[in-house]
Amino acid sequence: MLNLQDFKADFKRAIEFLKTDISSLRTGRATGAMLDSITVEAYGSRQPLKAVGTIMVADPKTLTIEPWDKGMLAAIEKGVRDSGLGINPVNDGKLIRLCLPELTSERRVELAKILHQKLEQAKIAIRKIREDVRELIGEEEKSKSISEDDKFRLQEDLEKMVKETNDEVKKVGEAKEKEITTV
Repeated sequence: MLNLQDFKADFKRAIEFLKTDISSLRTGRATGAMLDSITVEAYGSRQPLKAVGTIMVADPKTLTIEPWDKGMLAAIEKGVRDSGLGINPVNDGKLIRLCLPELTSERRVELAKILHQKLEQAKIAIRKIREDVRELIGEEEKSKSISEDDKFRLQEDLEKMVKETNDEVKKVGEAKEKEITTV
């Protein structure tokens, strides 16, 4: 018989992916996650920035990147400058400082729109999981593994799980939106 608890992990993965995805959205505070999408030319190939140095938060408006190989300073500087984050790196010969400028109100509105797109993508993923589970429930009933009553009970429980997950998406989104819009 079908156990809905097996699918709870799928819903949790959707939430975790959302949290990871929106962590790179820039808010008023500096976070190392902002640099996760940056790659640099290192040793003949593209490498993620975190694979070539240590990223630290010096203060709420400053990040520092200390490369493990000092010869990588120029490549890291170029990677940050070309990333499109709008951050100007400062190379002091030992490490790279990234001083984050204040977010403009236009940029905050733009980030809020991006956040809403990511939230909608998470909801779509949740609906996809729900549809897959509903198909499995239907197949179970057709093969007479479960009764019609069991089918309706499982669908009801599934809807509760979906509602809880969507509520979690909403909470995560509201918290991030508050971070973005707080000056």
